[in-house]
Amino acid sequence: MVVLNKIYTRTGDKGSTALGNGDRVAKYDPRVTAYGTSDELNSTLGMARLYATGEMDNQLAAIQNDLFDLGADLCRPDIAADATAEYPPLRMVAAQVDRLESEIDLMNDLLAPLRSFILPGGSALAAHLHLCRTVARRAERLTVELSQSEEVNPHVTTYLNRLSDWFFVAARIANENGEKDVLWVPGANR
Repeated sequence: MVVLNKIYTRTGDKGSTALGNGDRVAKYDPRVTAYGTSDELNSTLGMARLYATGEMDNQLAAIQNDLFDLGADLCRPDIAADATAEYPPLRMVAAQVDRLESEIDLMNDLLAPLRSFILPGGSALAAHLHLCRTVARRAERLTVELSQSEEVNPHVTTYLNRLSDWFFVAARIANENGEKDVLWVPGANR
């Protein structure tokens, strides 16, 4: 259970922050940058939800919860110590990726194949979902970069990769199942 009695602690005033295992690192540490970007993605997703209803809103709410799980996973660098930890850390699991893939497949069945690249836009929800897609890609790049020097749960990078695909397909759904997609016209303004 999380209990936050005091919001400011002053422990980060000199540019460091604590990871989930208690280690202190610089606020610009690659691990902090990776989970900070997943938090940014979650906030961006909150903006998208202002335009979502019904099943789409439910799916976005589930993703927001997953992103907190993902941040909790990334803030605990000591995966090898999980088995002996006093409190087992929260880790992303394959089932979260599987759920995204299932949802992508169901949405994609409603869409005609693409014949052009899509410009971000159309409906307000679609535009916000495209922004979520690009922030998800940045979070993925930062997490992959982190994984080159430190251990990262592979389900985290897989989830972020699949999530950007999910946002792309969901944006098409939000554009009346692709009917209102804004298509790129190569060289249109030459």
